[in-house]
Amino acid sequence: MEKYNLPPKPKNTTYKNIKNSIIAILVIAMYIWTFLSIDIEWGRAINRAANNFQRVIPKLFSPDWSAVGDVSMSMLETVFIAFAGSLMAAVIAVPLSFLAARNMMGGVVLSTVGKWILSAIRAFPDIILAILFVVAVGPNAFAGVLAIAIGSTGMLGKMFSEIIESIDMNIIEAMEASGANKIQILFYGVIPQITPEFLSYAIYRFEVDIRASSILGIVGAGGIGTMIIFASNNRNWSEMGTILLAIIIVVTIIDFASSRIRRKII
Repeated sequence: MEKYNLPPKPKNTTYKNIKNSIIAILVIAMYIWTFLSIDIEWGRAINRAANNFQRVIPKLFSPDWSAVGDVSMSMLETVFIAFAGSLMAAVIAVPLSFLAARNMMGGVVLSTVGKWILSAIRAFPDIILAILFVVAVGPNAFAGVLAIAIGSTGMLGKMFSEIIESIDMNIIEAMEASGANKIQILFYGVIPQITPEFLSYAIYRFEVDIRASSILGIVGAGGIGTMIIFASNNRNWSEMGTILLAIIIVVTIIDFASSRIRRKII
């Protein structure tokens, strides 16, 4: 009967046990310190929350069907804002991604500059960009489109540059050796490799932008967010329920459709 030499089981050393215990104690202590340092009357807060939930939640589950028309138009505007912003971002992100890709620009300096530009763009949340553009162009849907476009450019540019850096360079080298020029290499060696993943990430970003554009109206950038802030200020929780239902339906449909499209593309 053959004997198999099995690898020895890893032993939990005393040092590892002590380290894990210290980490656990520190995490527990941090949570205890956080809750104890909050200046809040927990009993009063719990009672207030319970009373509000008793009044608000039933109305949220009783949508105001008379507002369906207005909610549908605002939701449609939200989808248009997300689509226009995502499309603009996908177009702007392409040249920035080539700038940030080391294997395309042929130097570290230009690649580093491209990565810094994309990092700087990603530093601003969509809601901050929306506030800036509302001040610049006024409280309208165009401000929301610009906020979505700039906010999405940073993420798409980063993903696109990583896709470009992962292409098969043997194909590029073979084309260069056969005498192909830069334009031919771009259209026949680079673009066919990156197009499927570019489209996939652009569609995925459109899913994300649908959610992001739903709240931009809170600062005056158009879309369903405007109705959310009005319904909240007026304590019209039945209308709020209609709005939330519309958001759930639209987001679910777009998620399902885009997932199928991305699977087919890849």
